Amino acid sequence: MLQQDSNDDTEDVSLFDAEEETTNRPRKSKIRHPVASFFHLFFRVSAVVVYLLCEFLSSSFIACMVTIILLLSCDFWAVKNVTGRLMVGLRWWNHIDEDGKSHWVFESRKESSQENKTVSEAESRIFWLGLIACPVLWVIFAFSALFSFRIKWLAVVIMGVVLQGANLYGYIRCKVGSRKNLTSMATSYLGKQFLRQNTGDDQTS
Repeated sequence: MLQQDSNDDTEDVSLFDAEEETTNRPRKSKIRHPVASFFHLFFRVSAVVVYLLCEFLSSSFIACMVTIILLLSCDFWAVKNVTGRLMVGLRWWNHIDEDGKSHWVFESRKESSQENKTVSEAESRIFWLGLIACPVLWVIFAFSALFSFRIKWLAVVIMGVVLQGANLYGYIRCKVGSRKNLTSMATSYLGKQFLRQNTGDDQTS
């Protein structure tokens, strides 16, 4: 879902420069956005619970499928557009420029000299735990549905993997930087090691 065409670009930019003045509070471990934290977990956990208990909650496969897909869709929108920005200062999105070229943008709020002023440690743990654990569960459900021949549920489970995996991928890109930055860092590191080794060889000789 996040794959780009060969002409697409990615860029990492600072998040919400206009909000930098709100970062003058010290970092705290308490939850500063309880509503966002609640909905960050509510939709994804509800989708998992409905999937596990659907046979007990309703005899209609269509009703369960629609409910799960609605919960997954609400979770995708909330996590992508709201909870990531509020809880960890990250956001990813796509825009089309005037030439029709697609750009994936991975944003992170600037860090000042006082490190991570706006990020609560408790909210950060909640965010990343929910972001990582639920896609892992959907992958497990996918293998379970496949090996137990529950083919009708496979499409629902794949939807869960795709939607929640997309958010996980996007926020990891926001956290670690763009692929181009990682490639340049690896190239720079290997170059330094090569030069250091050659310098050491010259000194010993």
